[in-house]
Amino acid sequence: MKFQSLYSFLKTDIDLIERELEQAIYSRSPIIYNSSLKLLQAGGKRIRPIFVLLAAHFGNYDIGKIKNLAVALELIHMASLVHDDVIDDSDIRRGKPTVKAQWDNRVAMYTGDYLFARSLEYMTKLENLEVHKVLSDTIIEVCIGEMVQMKDKYRFDQNLRDYLRRIKRKTALLIAASCQLGAVASGAPPHICKKLYHFGYNVGMSYQIIDDVLDFTGTEKQLGKPAGGDLLQGNVTLPVLYAMEKPGLREAIYTVNEKTSQKDIKRIIEQIKQSDAIQRSNNLSQRYLDRAIAILDDLPDNKAKKSLKEIAKYIGKRKY
Repeated sequence: MKFQSLYSFLKTDIDLIERELEQAIYSRSPIIYNSSLKLLQAGGKRIRPIFVLLAAHFGNYDIGKIKNLAVALELIHMASLVHDDVIDDSDIRRGKPTVKAQWDNRVAMYTGDYLFARSLEYMTKLENLEVHKVLSDTIIEVCIGEMVQMKDKYRFDQNLRDYLRRIKRKTALLIAASCQLGAVASGAPPHICKKLYHFGYNVGMSYQIIDDVLDFTGTEKQLGKPAGGDLLQGNVTLPVLYAMEKPGLREAIYTVNEKTSQKDIKRIIEQIKQSDAIQRSNNLSQRYLDRAIAILDDLPDNKAKKSLKEIAKYIGKRKY
């Protein structure tokens, strides 16, 4: 089943969001515009705008108001991707050169800053003070998360709590905010907004764990980048944490650094795949997913609820 079929009734509104994003990234600076356009055209599932629109169906749905929120959240996400690629020194994303690879780190950082600024411009079109408070708090946490990720590179003495806190900031909070704020902006009751926040948080945690697993189990064609890139860049993900519980493998992982050869990294990746680290990571992802789906049971029945459940299930089964 294609991802788009899970929310087909939103097609017209999603197309509108896409056009709004194209307008949002326009800049009189050719470099900023072209780098932003490359990022936009690289694709992506637009999960955050989709969650905004679906959550808004639990209140008074008005695409004229909701679209500004959806665009703001996607711009924040895009900005964080550009900054991430600088921090991780990544040359490839979704099979295409990153902004920092095609231009340089300075252009990438200013492009990310520009996208953040544009998101703020769209936020000014939202009159709800609660929306502003949640969005600003979320941006703060995302920025802190980027700094922590940079500080934690090649720090192999991390624990599970460190990892979960990092992916909460990296992925889960923005997805949670998307679900919560779509409902808030549409005037849904507070208890429904709260439940949608927790749904988004659990889906976001599961999504990032699956991403981290796929970095080991996916092919370069599926991932759009070499497998094992996270470990080579010094990002300690859940499979790595679990694998380090095995003494011999722990010592091997501790030797990884920026100069580790492809031959050595491939050998370590194979050892991680042969351990129980992948299955244990999948198990934790499923636990978050089960919590998310259970939360939906308490929400009113509508077509948006059905789509949210199907998207959650899709996330748990995705292979790339």
